[in-house]
Amino acid sequence: MRKIAIAVVLAVLASLFLPSTAATAEGCRGGAPVVLLHGLGANGPDNFSFLDPYLRQAGYCTFTLTYGQAAPGSPVGGTTAIENSSREIAAFIDRVRQVTGAAKVALVGHSEGAFQSLYVPKVLGYAGKVSRVVALAPPTHGTDVSGLVTLADLLGLRPAVDAVLNSAGCQSCPEMLPGGSAVEALTSGPVAQPGVDYTIIASRTDVVVTPPATSFVPESGVHNAFVQDTCPADPVGHGGLAFDGGVADMIGNALDPAGAGPVHCTAGPPL
Repeated sequence: MRKIAIAVVLAVLASLFLPSTAATAEGCRGGAPVVLLHGLGANGPDNFSFLDPYLRQAGYCTFTLTYGQAAPGSPVGGTTAIENSSREIAAFIDRVRQVTGAAKVALVGHSEGAFQSLYVPKVLGYAGKVSRVVALAPPTHGTDVSGLVTLADLLGLRPAVDAVLNSAGCQSCPEMLPGGSAVEALTSGPVAQPGVDYTIIASRTDVVVTPPATSFVPESGVHNAFVQDTCPADPVGHGGLAFDGGVADMIGNALDPAGAGPVHCTAGPPL
């Protein structure tokens, strides 16, 4: 009975990682399964309630998880230390590769998840397991949160701000501010890793990861773009990037450049 119970549990766990479109890498558009990484204070199902079905309908094999939960089962993720969350993500990548038989995965991240999509290949040495990265508004060089962090620095209050964030249960928050430990680990030396194709998408109207260009990586092998370069009238904000039809088209084109199609610009949520 014990062996039967273990077999059932393993079967259930394995089923959690099977995409609805295909079970093997050969059947996935773009040739690799896509791992979706949510933002700070979010979770996988909610953050990608628009983008996940969009990508699946387009033929991609998608997988998502909720990482960095301070308490098991919490609907809020991404609050534990970046290093701890990155190891959860790395383990998930390995499970997806095992289930699909894929040598590599593509990463699509939003906000903190976008930061992790850059961090995991470099800092954890996972570049050999990642084919593409599409990062939506990562705080690559640290966000000043509309100048609030800069003001705190000028007033000498930065240590107090970091302490408040930690005491509020967000260990990852100070790590993604300018000079934060995770930012330093990511940006010490080249961010882009050999063999990985990078696309970073930001919005000029983002008031959370600021200045918006702090997301960009001016290195070879990285395509940096503002949403408004393609869709000038799109007012999409930070959170809205994962719920914007035009941005979804841009993500699909980045995942499968050979099959790229037109971008249908929309007015994304300005939040």
